[in-house]
Amino acid sequence: MTKVLWTSKDIANYTGGKESEDFDIFGISIDTRTLQKGDLFVPLIDERDGHKFIPEAIKKGAGGTLSINKNSYKTIIVKNTYEALCDIGKAALERSGSLRVAVTGSVGKTSVKDALAQMFSSVGSTHKSLKSYNNKWGVPLTMARMPGSTEYGIFELGMNHAGEISELSSLLKPDIAVITNVGEAHLAQFNNVMEIADAKSEIIDGLTANGILILNNDNEYSSHIANKVKDKKIITFGYSVTSDVLVVSYQCNVDGSNLRLKINKQLIDIYISVPGKHWVENAATCMAVAYAAGIDLRKAATALSSITAQPGRGEQSLININGKNITLIDESYNANVVSTTASINLLGLKSGRLIAVLGDMNELGKNELNLHLSLSKPIKEASIDRVILIGKNMHALKNVLPPQTHSASVKCWEQAIIALKNEIEDGDNILVKGSNSLHLGKLVEALKVGKI
Repeated sequence: MTKVLWTSKDIANYTGGKESEDFDIFGISIDTRTLQKGDLFVPLIDERDGHKFIPEAIKKGAGGTLSINKNSYKTIIVKNTYEALCDIGKAALERSGSLRVAVTGSVGKTSVKDALAQMFSSVGSTHKSLKSYNNKWGVPLTMARMPGSTEYGIFELGMNHAGEISELSSLLKPDIAVITNVGEAHLAQFNNVMEIADAKSEIIDGLTANGILILNNDNEYSSHIANKVKDKKIITFGYSVTSDVLVVSYQCNVDGSNLRLKINKQLIDIYISVPGKHWVENAATCMAVAYAAGIDLRKAATALSSITAQPGRGEQSLININGKNITLIDESYNANVVSTTASINLLGLKSGRLIAVLGDMNELGKNELNLHLSLSKPIKEASIDRVILIGKNMHALKNVLPPQTHSASVKCWEQAIIALKNEIEDGDNILVKGSNSLHLGKLVEALKVGKI
């Protein structure tokens, strides 16, 4: 039986609201499309006023709602629904007394967040952000959904502009803050990568008094961030010999990677079943967090061995298209220079013909064209056989690639399907990578069901 998450009296007490009657809540939703029976519906006001959807929420089985106006439903009247959601989130943190980990970075934060949740689940009750619930709405929602029995809370913090992570960190007050790396992402909103580093470093703002910051010792901006930390402990991970969590050795293959870490004089061997050098770094990041949290390192390493790649973030599928057996690598969720390079390197580990379907990398600012052109180097180094380019900036790559490598330049994912139809052969490996706005996830789904 599902446990009660909140009572209406609790919510009214923490938000300073007034309840219409007593009722119990089993979950929390801000979107009627994903609302579950028994959820508290929180109507937020942004481009649209969520109060318009209260009747629909009740019809779908909401256990009650917040509202700034009186209505005929089970309701808690509050002055501001967003602030009330934040208040519920803060109350959830207080009642659980959980250790809280916040993760940000230009690349890998969602994968690291999910891996951390799996790792901590091996030692205690763990709650995490769903999908990429990492913004102004997603973080307080994840907090408010935290059960009272939670021992470890794993949160992802994202940003598009300066100041956003500071607000989220100050709300969450993490015990451990992780910056996976800093790179060329969201440059359209910043003048340079140093400004991105400053924005990522805002995660420090909410750290608890005894909080610990985890930094990538091989990232060129980490020393700049470390100089901002005066009274907090820093734990570093990486290949540099000065790292607290040192990658002593590693070996990548098509099925996964073996790595050896040195942590506080201990040698820890880990096998991760997700391939790619970037996952060696993700594993080191997770073990740095385990070290900071004081959990059993060998148990943490064992938990990481069963990680699997998620749809849009490296999931691999064996598919059959018109009798041709294909390996599909789904990296369709999003893209920047660092993550796209990592994906190309992953494709390069495969045997057989290598086809990369690459879509525009958005939000890269005034230097976006040159950043797209820079992908020619990893494409050549990984010996990619054929490349299908989607979008204006990606099209420029055809001028710096060998003619035999460039297969087609198209405008959208539908046209990429047609290009692939004329290209694929039995035994091919196909990588799909691009910014989320290109909807390359639809291309992946079309390939999976053989619509080509």
